[in-house]
Amino acid sequence: MDANLIAVLVAVGAALMFAFTNGFHDSANAIATSISTRALKPRTALAMAAVGNFVGAYLGGEVAKTVADGLVELPVGMNGLIIVVAGVLGSIGWNYVAWWYGWPISASHSLLGGIAGATLVGGATVLWGGLLTKVALPTLISPLVGFACGFAVMIAVYWIFRKGRPDRLNRGFRHAQTISAAAMAVGHGMQDAAKTMGIIVLALYVGGYQESASHIDWWVYLAAAAALALGTYQGGWRIIKTLGRKIIDLHPPQGFAAETVASAVLFVNTQIGAPISTTHIITSSIMGVGSTGGKRAVRWGVARTIVMAWILTFPTAALVGALMYYPINWIF
Repeated sequence: MDANLIAVLVAVGAALMFAFTNGFHDSANAIATSISTRALKPRTALAMAAVGNFVGAYLGGEVAKTVADGLVELPVGMNGLIIVVAGVLGSIGWNYVAWWYGWPISASHSLLGGIAGATLVGGATVLWGGLLTKVALPTLISPLVGFACGFAVMIAVYWIFRKGRPDRLNRGFRHAQTISAAAMAVGHGMQDAAKTMGIIVLALYVGGYQESASHIDWWVYLAAAAALALGTYQGGWRIIKTLGRKIIDLHPPQGFAAETVASAVLFVNTQIGAPISTTHIITSSIMGVGSTGGKRAVRWGVARTIVMAWILTFPTAALVGALMYYPINWIF
């Protein structure tokens, strides 16, 4: 077995490992609110999220093409493969740090940061225009949209159901959360499985095993979806507690509003191929929903810690990816 094939297999394996860690890290995105409001039992919610991730992966082709062909330009050959492996391993390292502390960071932005950092030290080209238009701008805009829409939808829910009995409304919204959580799980698969697919395609392209960085074979969909779904079913309980209990005191109407807004934003951005963060969207939607209860309804100290972790994710993962390039280069 030649070194090039070994490097391709390592790159694909690292991408699937990332998808697994992404799953248990970001499982909170889909089901934290449903568990917190007792709309779903934990294992039922995780199983539903895993299935939704699997289904969503098959709808995320445009995002995968953006990751594979629109953010970096890597040389075909061993150096390109080393960059992919180093970038993915760097992002996995940062994901584990964030998981340990219960920070709901963007695992996908960690991936993009790791790849960018390894690309820079590897002497390849970062497509800054693509990063700006497809990553940076959506990253800045989408949380603002999530916050504003979460606030607006929650106000609408309060107004529409202002005469309803609280106990009856809570039961109804718990049932509704089954649908909104399922939509959130599909949206997570559309975004985060797609990013893994993009990395696998990139590795196959620079390894010389396919002629285009935009073609996605059926097995790539299947492998990325399975890895993400398996990781999701393991459950990232530390982050589930942060999203479901520490930001606001969630009730079923609030959980439904946050999930509905977040899933809608994910679906729209997936259609235009923008690799946005599911974590940013659901967290900002929860903050927006909670803000309808007044400034003390949101625990802004927790929110500030989360936002700082968001800001640090891309540069920190880029640094780790850059540092990983040297030992990986020595190994190969």
